[in-house]
Amino acid sequence: MDSPLASFGLWAGLFGGLALFLFGMDVMTQALKSAAGDYMKDILGKLTRNRFVGVGVGAFVTAIIQSSSVTTVILVGFISAGLMSMSQSVAVIIGANIGTTITAQILAFKVTKIALPIIAGGFLLSATAKSNQWKQVGMILLGLGLVFYGMSIMSGALNPLRSYEPFVQFMISMQNPLLGAAVGALFTAVVQSSSATTGILIVMASQGLIGLESAIAIALGANIGTCVTAGLASIGKPREAVRAAVVHTLFNVAGVLLWIGFIPQLAQLAYWISPTAQGLTGTALLAAETPRQIANIHTFFNIANAFLFVGFTTQIARLVEWLIPDRPLKPQKAMLPKYLDDDLLDNPSIALEAVRNELKRMGKRVRKMVMDIMPIAISGTREDLDRIAEMDKVVDALHHSIIEYLGQISLANLSNRQSKELLQLVEIANALEQIGDRIATGMVTSANKRIDENVVVSAETARVLNDYHAMVVTALKDALKAVSTQNSTLAKQVRQSKKEFTSRSRDLIAHGLDRLTADEPNRLNTYAREMEIMELLDIVFAIARRIARTQG
Repeated sequence: MDSPLASFGLWAGLFGGLALFLFGMDVMTQALKSAAGDYMKDILGKLTRNRFVGVGVGAFVTAIIQSSSVTTVILVGFISAGLMSMSQSVAVIIGANIGTTITAQILAFKVTKIALPIIAGGFLLSATAKSNQWKQVGMILLGLGLVFYGMSIMSGALNPLRSYEPFVQFMISMQNPLLGAAVGALFTAVVQSSSATTGILIVMASQGLIGLESAIAIALGANIGTCVTAGLASIGKPREAVRAAVVHTLFNVAGVLLWIGFIPQLAQLAYWISPTAQGLTGTALLAAETPRQIANIHTFFNIANAFLFVGFTTQIARLVEWLIPDRPLKPQKAMLPKYLDDDLLDNPSIALEAVRNELKRMGKRVRKMVMDIMPIAISGTREDLDRIAEMDKVVDALHHSIIEYLGQISLANLSNRQSKELLQLVEIANALEQIGDRIATGMVTSANKRIDENVVVSAETARVLNDYHAMVVTALKDALKAVSTQNSTLAKQVRQSKKEFTSRSRDLIAHGLDRLTADEPNRLNTYAREMEIMELLDIVFAIARRIARTQG
């Protein structure tokens, strides 16, 4: 008899079915991200203060979007934006492992028979729906149907192996837990989907091709293999992404090492917690009961690990931060964006969060320029002025990167909320760049004239100008804080400070006129430089109020 392994139909069905399975998972994940991206971001941002709630949120979000890697990307954005600590992210990553088990639970039901109706319904809905939200629902159903159909094709292709002795003997050898775990880890690393590994296990179990203990060993290995995906995705990425990948790896490897010696006990527990099929024997009984047992013990294993490790999230975070310390920024890297990662462009809500974080970094540079310029404008040297001008080069470079990145985000299919936020961020970036130019060009030019004209600003005038400058700095600081925290109340306070600022401007003009008649040398040039400083600060204040208006 010819070997089934030499059959074209077997390999075509196996790899074709696997391709459909993976493609369906990708379609479903992308549609879920598009439909639920903003909601998932809000949930993660607001409900992770408690580690136990964090685990639940991680499980829920990952169950909805069906991708722990997407959850990790969202986490990296939050950590980078300062909205979540590393220890909080550890709890969510632990919970994400629970969320991935929902796939196995769904697949363990006899779902392959309804695959084609789901595909047809999903395609029809996505093609005819008027609203984008319903189109995404259609794509979710289409992806789910492709997953089920891929399983159906693999199941049919594997059927001849049930009576092929060499394959049966190979599967018996998989009862060695270390070999089974190694095979699971390797296969998952290759296909980069633990859900695919679990799906194939359930397909094989439904054909009676694999026993429960062997399947548990392979499922344990899949938990390690899935870490390869996160590891590859973190190469060349910010330290936060690398740390998230390391947390994922440490947690999964530790969990597998903890349970690998208890596979017989896990199998007994699976028998106990899973339904039984009455009236069946032999291969038919194995095919009827094992898929649900695999799904149940897969869920138990990940939930048990979560409860074992959730009490140590702070210690895990400290360990990872010690293993992956922050690198000091080199001066030449200051012009490079820190948070604008192209991998985030697939998720516009997180990409916009990254821009907001990069703007916060740019805003700190601009605010430092505004703070540092005053003593230099009054009495600084040309070397001091050159340093200010050099700072503006960094601001210009960051502005260019931010605008370019926002342009890439604009190409995506944005919701109304995201489109509005994008326009706000463009306006803020342009405003910050304008402030930098006012300082680096206007103030520096005025101070160079002061040096050329031998102007000496009096101590009394310096005090008045410094008080005026302090009010501008406060307005800019509050406007930037309102943007980073999206605080409309603080933004309103900045906008309403115009009346007090106008009154202070009149006082400064009156003081200048009084000083104009003073019996001191070089009064006209001195007056011109003093009023020039005031006018430039007026412009900075107006731009700060414009920034605050974006949060109104």
